[in-house]
Amino acid sequence: MTSSTRSRSRSAARLAAVQALYQIEMEPLPLPQLLHQFHEHRLGETIDEATLVDAEAQFFDDLVSGVQARRQEIDVLITAALAEGWKLERLDRPMRAILRAGVYELLARKDVPVGTVISEYLDVAHAFYDKKEAAFVNGLLDAIAKDAR
Repeated sequence: MTSSTRSRSRSAARLAAVQALYQIEMEPLPLPQLLHQFHEHRLGETIDEATLVDAEAQFFDDLVSGVQARRQEIDVLITAALAEGWKLERLDRPMRAILRAGVYELLARKDVPVGTVISEYLDVAHAFYDKKEAAFVNGLLDAIAKDAR
């Protein structure tokens, strides 16, 4: 796998992980069932006759499983980085999923440079939000990265 292909595959895995984490909040499924569902029906799917980049399944699994395993720790870090008076529950579900995945990657994936993690989740944020929210993701992940690494 070339470096460029791996990069695109990991980007696709990050987006899929955010979607899976969002889905867990909407309709909690046992983790093995959710992972299987994504492997069978979502990773590398075809939309409007365009096949999406095949997501790196092992990386996807690590992100989703890792966030779930360390969710309490991750939520404490996010809450601490929020402006005074803000609560995690005040953020909408897609934003929570983006932040949780990004924070997990900062904590657990030392093989991925901080700049790459922040840049990738900014790209994911742009898929869902406008500039203001993307800037929020950037600032929060940057603040947590300073302590996490």
